[in-house]
Amino acid sequence: MTWMVYGAYGYTGRLVAALAAERGEQPVLAGRDEERLARLGELLELEHVCFDLSDQAAARRALESVDAVAHCAGPFSATARPMVDACLATGTHYLDITGEIDVFEDLLARDEEAKAAGVALLPGSGFDVVPSDCLAAMLAHELPGATSLALAIRMSGGPSPGTAKTMVESIGLASRARVGGVIGRVPPQRRRRRVPFITGASPAIAIAWGDVSTAYHSTGIGDITVYAALPRGAAPLAGLLGLAGPVARTRTMQGPLRLLAGRMRGPTAQTRSKSLGEVWGEAMAPDGTRTCGSVTTGNGYDLTSDSVVRIATLLAAGKVEPGASTPSSALGADFVRQLDGVAVQRL
Repeated sequence: MTWMVYGAYGYTGRLVAALAAERGEQPVLAGRDEERLARLGELLELEHVCFDLSDQAAARRALESVDAVAHCAGPFSATARPMVDACLATGTHYLDITGEIDVFEDLLARDEEAKAAGVALLPGSGFDVVPSDCLAAMLAHELPGATSLALAIRMSGGPSPGTAKTMVESIGLASRARVGGVIGRVPPQRRRRRVPFITGASPAIAIAWGDVSTAYHSTGIGDITVYAALPRGAAPLAGLLGLAGPVARTRTMQGPLRLLAGRMRGPTAQTRSKSLGEVWGEAMAPDGTRTCGSVTTGNGYDLTSDSVVRIATLLAAGKVEPGASTPSSALGADFVRQLDGVAVQRL
């Protein structure tokens, strides 16, 4: 069995490739830049292949020789569909690390197409959204009559260049939630709340996190809101960004902001070793009955690389059923417990 890391020289792709090599895996490194691939391949003693997703013939030739691909080259709004097209044409299993709601909705809608091709599609195989999706499934199982779900994320350590670019693209866009099974604007009463994280309560704001899509497919719960914890003293800044949003979305502002994001280096190994991730969740039934839980992790990028390597090897070995799935529906809600440094608590 053979698998590929596409976008291997990016921040997260490099972590995935290095961890895979450390564990004795031999993924093929891939991407658009031959020089960077060659350097990384020499460093990790791994094969590499260069191709651009805009060239479908080249992509299909490269994928024909692998059983699965770990797609780590965003923005996935631009790259996921051509990669999936090539995977379906070649019978190659697929995972990515997207957190983009529209990408999830697009790929999960290709379930029948994937089953017909005998291909497993597993978007969101990293911190977006493995811990939160698994927690959502656990809570739904514990409270089968739940009709609303709130999830909240707290992370430390800082973003990678790719994450920062996605954040820049989202500035000024309205936050999104699922209301009555439909994705739309966050209702005013859901925009903010105080979240009782295990590490301490924090104010939080509603965000367009991937679970607005995936948690619905995993649990069937129709009202879903996802929150991000605000750092101490950040509430006024959040309000200012909201007011400045329309200006920040202009071409004049987006160009410099994306350039600045691209120059970020991402958290160092030392920073990652000292940072944590936390997901809190609450499912509630119409009669007010509720159940809560929490997942604590190490740094989100370290969890992502661990999760991606584990899932890629399962896909390459043919151990995941064909179709387009969320992490918990494909691997079970307890999959998150297998990841390094993870603790699950019921509250």
